[in-house]
Amino acid sequence: MGTSTTDKSSYILLIGTNEGQTRQMEFDLQEAGYHPVVASSAKAGLALATDSTPALVIVDRLLGGESGLSLCQTLRSQGLKAPIVLLMAKDSLDDRVACLECGADDYFLKPYRTDAFLKMVQLYLQSTPGDTDSLRFGDLVLDLENRHALRGDRLIELTMKEFELLKYLMEHPREVLPREQILENVWGYDFVGESNVIEVYVRYLRLKIDGEDDKRLIQTVRGVGYVLRES
Repeated sequence: MGTSTTDKSSYILLIGTNEGQTRQMEFDLQEAGYHPVVASSAKAGLALATDSTPALVIVDRLLGGESGLSLCQTLRSQGLKAPIVLLMAKDSLDDRVACLECGADDYFLKPYRTDAFLKMVQLYLQSTPGDTDSLRFGDLVLDLENRHALRGDRLIELTMKEFELLKYLMEHPREVLPREQILENVWGYDFVGESNVIEVYVRYLRLKIDGEDDKRLIQTVRGVGYVLRES
């Protein structure tokens, strides 16, 4: 399948060795109006990602004898800016941390579920609404067009999901946001079982946003959720 005549905003690269699963995903994406391309190995996926400009990359963590985590790291090291979603079988804290540390934006839990998967894809490929190019809170500025943040003179690179989480918090400054409300508005699709995914992303946002001399802006409201405030 070529990509020369496709809309780049709907071009999705699927990298997986489970032929049945990837073919089902490819079919579902085509039916939904997207333009999926399948790579059956890490090497093939890396070549396709390098030669083209996917809008979204889906990587199975289990790639035969290869690691989807390592592939994500390689894709990021070679300058891929598109969001990456890992297909994972487990939802432990270690798995979520590994997902973020390898450069992936998010994960999707197996077994594969068509409706939930397409909701996630739609979330990542929808355009960013708004009448302004940036959001500001104190000395923190979120650039909506380039999807990065500035705190003082420090540039902060963000993954897609970190950007969406910070954007939602900055759209509701000083408002205590329950965890369930954040999940619904930032992730936009159902999680299987209990998940402390928000805590993981908040931890990484704090590491990026809060310098040694900066005030912590994302505050935990124990038993409820989070709030963006200066004290």
